[in-house]
Amino acid sequence: MTRADPAVLLDTTKPDVIKADAIAPLSRAPLTDPFGRDISYLRISVTDRCDFRCVYCMSEDMTFLPKRDLLTLEEIDRVASAFVARGTRKLRLTGGEPLVRRDVMNLFRSLSRHLTSGALEELTLTTNGSLLDRYAQELADYGVRRINVSLDTLDPDKFRKITRWGDLGKVLGGIEAARKAGMRVKINAVALKGVNEDEIESLMTWSHGLGMDLTLIEVMPLGEIEPGRIDQFLPLSVVRARLMDKFNLVEDPYRTGGPARYVRVKETGGLVGFITPMTHNFCESCNRVRLTCTGTLYMCLGQEDAADLRAPIRASADDAALHRAMDEAISRKPKGHDFVIDRRRAKPAVGRHMSVTGG
Repeated sequence: MTRADPAVLLDTTKPDVIKADAIAPLSRAPLTDPFGRDISYLRISVTDRCDFRCVYCMSEDMTFLPKRDLLTLEEIDRVASAFVARGTRKLRLTGGEPLVRRDVMNLFRSLSRHLTSGALEELTLTTNGSLLDRYAQELADYGVRRINVSLDTLDPDKFRKITRWGDLGKVLGGIEAARKAGMRVKINAVALKGVNEDEIESLMTWSHGLGMDLTLIEVMPLGEIEPGRIDQFLPLSVVRARLMDKFNLVEDPYRTGGPARYVRVKETGGLVGFITPMTHNFCESCNRVRLTCTGTLYMCLGQEDAADLRAPIRASADDAALHRAMDEAISRKPKGHDFVIDRRRAKPAVGRHMSVTGG
């Protein structure tokens, strides 16, 4: 498959269909928050839907948004392009599961023009891997060079329990398809007390054996779920100490633009990242904002304050109002979040599920 013409955009009359009438992005000052942090990374949840129901992410009986509330793919492209025009250098598409969104490959195709122009450094996604075997080569053709795959266990039965609906074999096949397509794959695993804590070492050695890095993530108090957060929470300080009993871990300066801090494992040569929003956050260097599939912009994953970007883009074909809304939103970006998990706080810190905001 050939790369898309850099001028390709999405049709406004048929929102999920490609057309070729590019509009040059507006030239505006970079987005900088009140603490001097440049906003160079936008994570976009293209859908709240998913073909899994992971126990730390969703309730089993989820109620999803009506399709009329969602941004069209053309509208997502418009917002993303406005951020690129203001200095965003990295776009990550998430969900839910981004690959279940109908015609989502048209969006990747359209956004790839920013890679071609040099305005964007990286276009990537986080996926559960269930549909990767179908889309891996096309993603690579549109300039996706690196992806994150969420995978918490290599045990098929345990995988089914964690995801409720998932098929481990399909995910492993998708990972292989992505590797064959030339993409770097990083495995993301949520550390779950009493569930996969005995598998962290095997996940690491398996990942590194295939040339893939591993990032470990602490459970975050987002959304009401059936198990209690305190019953799932495993501090990564404990996980790291256990790994240090068997392996030599050396601090590594490698960064991807996200919150992970990495160590290199001497015995395997691979990297292990730690995302620790609970035990040690890295809010001081946060360069990220998150756009939901309804056009709501969250300036912080752990705060409820948000801005509506859907209204300005639907009010006018001109992007002036959109840029004003972006400026106002970034001016309210907080210094950090207030995540806490303990038995005195039964309710989540934030009411929305992770699938709403995006991983």
